[in-house]
Amino acid sequence: MRKSLVWPVIALMSLGLAGCASDKKQVTTAEIEDASVGAGGVSASALGSGSDASGQAIGSQAGAIDDPLSRRVIYFEYDSSVLTDEGRFIVEAHAAYLANNPGMAVVLEGHADERGTREYNLALGERRGTVIAELFQGLGIDPSAIRVVSYGEERAVALGHDDNAWAMNRRVEILY
Repeated sequence: MRKSLVWPVIALMSLGLAGCASDKKQVTTAEIEDASVGAGGVSASALGSGSDASGQAIGSQAGAIDDPLSRRVIYFEYDSSVLTDEGRFIVEAHAAYLANNPGMAVVLEGHADERGTREYNLALGERRGTVIAELFQGLGIDPSAIRVVSYGEERAVALGHDDNAWAMNRRVEILY
C-alpha cells in the first residue's frame, strides 16, 4: 500500500516546487536551475527534496536552492557515468554531512532512462552509483556506510518518451 502512495506524493511535490519562485540562480555546467541539461531539459522541479527517509530536513537551510544538501538527485548525461561539476559539488557536500554524522548510512540508487536493454540499464545505474560511492570513499566516508543499488529503467520519475523525460530519469538518488 505504501508503494501506491509514492507517485501521488512525488506529483504533489513536483507541483509545489514548480510553483515556487526564487530570485537566486546558480549557473553551473549542467544548468539544472536553468531548466535544462544539454538538450535534455531537466526542469527545476526535478531537484531533490532536502529531507531524509523520515521526512526530516537535512542541513541548516534544507530546501534552499543554493544549499547543496537540499539536493539529493545527481543527473547524468546520456550513456554516461561521469559526474558534472555540479554533481561533484553536491556529492562533496553530502560527504561532509556524512563525515560529521558518522552513525549515518547512505544508499545510492542508480537509474537510467528507458533506452537500452534492461541488463545494460541496470549496469549503467550501478556504474553511476559506484562513481558516487568511490568519491564518498575518497573523501573519507567508511565504505560500510555506503550501499549502491541499481534500478536501471525500472523506477522512472518521468514517464514520457522524449529528451526531457529521459534526462530526468538519468540519475542517482542519495538516500539516508
